[in-house]
Amino acid sequence: MSKNILLINPWIYDFAAYDFWLKPLGLLYLGSLLRRNNHHIQFIDCLDPYHPAMQSIGKIPQRHAYGDGKFFRQVIEKPEKLKMIPRNFCRYGISPDIFRRELNCQQNTDVILITSLMTYWYPGVTECIKIIKEILPHVPIVLGGKYATLCYNHAVKHSGADYIISGNGERQILQLLSDLFNEQITYEPDMDNLDALPYPAFDLVRQLEQIPLATSRGCPFNCSYCASHLFNDKFCRRDPMKVVDEIEYWYNNFGVRNFTFYDDALLVNPSDTIVPLLQGVKKRNLACNFHCPNGLHLREITKEISQLLYNSGFRTIRFGFETSDISRQIETGGKVKNQELKSAVAALKSAGYSTDDIGIYLLCGLPGQKAAEVRESIDFVRKCGAKPILAEYSPIPGTKMWGQAVALSPFDIQDEPLYHNNSLLPCRNNDFSPAVYEDFKKSLRTAAQGYLR
Repeated sequence: MSKNILLINPWIYDFAAYDFWLKPLGLLYLGSLLRRNNHHIQFIDCLDPYHPAMQSIGKIPQRHAYGDGKFFRQVIEKPEKLKMIPRNFCRYGISPDIFRRELNCQQNTDVILITSLMTYWYPGVTECIKIIKEILPHVPIVLGGKYATLCYNHAVKHSGADYIISGNGERQILQLLSDLFNEQITYEPDMDNLDALPYPAFDLVRQLEQIPLATSRGCPFNCSYCASHLFNDKFCRRDPMKVVDEIEYWYNNFGVRNFTFYDDALLVNPSDTIVPLLQGVKKRNLACNFHCPNGLHLREITKEISQLLYNSGFRTIRFGFETSDISRQIETGGKVKNQELKSAVAALKSAGYSTDDIGIYLLCGLPGQKAAEVRESIDFVRKCGAKPILAEYSPIPGTKMWGQAVALSPFDIQDEPLYHNNSLLPCRNNDFSPAVYEDFKKSLRTAAQGYLR
């Protein structure tokens, strides 16, 4: 017998949050898989910027044509352990009262799946679960996602969920539901074939401005600061023509024109994936805008690839560079070299991209990092003709850099995920302090105004 399953995308609790094409992709993949197994799926999105009940009581968040924008925002009391930060702490998303009303409409629910993103956003998860227990006290709650995986023991102890899933959840959730309800699994995908998964249940999203795409799972690199390998033990890719089929499906059936790539390695071996994919999009006359907020691999950028990206509608392009310090490049994984940045920026500009279009992520606040390294990296990116974007380092349990972060952080990052929050600069030191970082940000804002003149 099919079950009524409720999916929940929880609040973000943080000092700042912006919707850079954020969607609960993994949760909606599970929703579509469970539908394929004949279950009924409902969805509550606590981050929904178009919720009519919220729009009726307050200002509508500013949204942009490409599908990014602001969330609803309410200032709330800071957790005791973050009191030292002189900034407002906020709940991003719908109000708790509206969430309660939504839950009251789901009294026939058999099981609830709730996802989690950043480890330090867990207060939004636990608050959701607390309210669910009030409204639907007898419904089992299953928690998965990044926080549940990276901080499994903390989630078991503090989240309030009845079941915690670590890692990719497709097989685990099917088995759990089979055990809970004595249900037979009617469709179990071959997880070595990502195209065996049905398209994510984006039809449940209230206003579908954009679609995130996953053309692969995992990453061939193993950077010391990154957790990709903790979620996927190998790198596997979809058939690029199957991805084109998916783009065409959302394009024709839902009118979607903005697509975001969530991949860690979209451009790796471009002749096998991105080239045929974009050629397929062009052949089918799909006029799309593409966005890559995660950061692409500079090493693969050539004049030909740059022209293809530009002609295919890649509007938002960001690249992971991290630092111009050669020794740290080697230490963190050797993903890119300085000369590769120079060559890539020149190729991108020859294709038509401007300085302001080419965003280069620089990691700052790494364990033991000095201010001079960040300053030199900013200057190097500018000299190459690109736009530096500072990305504050957030320590991630299980990564190669985690032990070093634990040893050097002035915060108890091992036992309290709130201290992973990049707003704290969790691995700050006397040389690279919050004040120094604010000076860097001010300098970059001034430079950005110059780009736009």
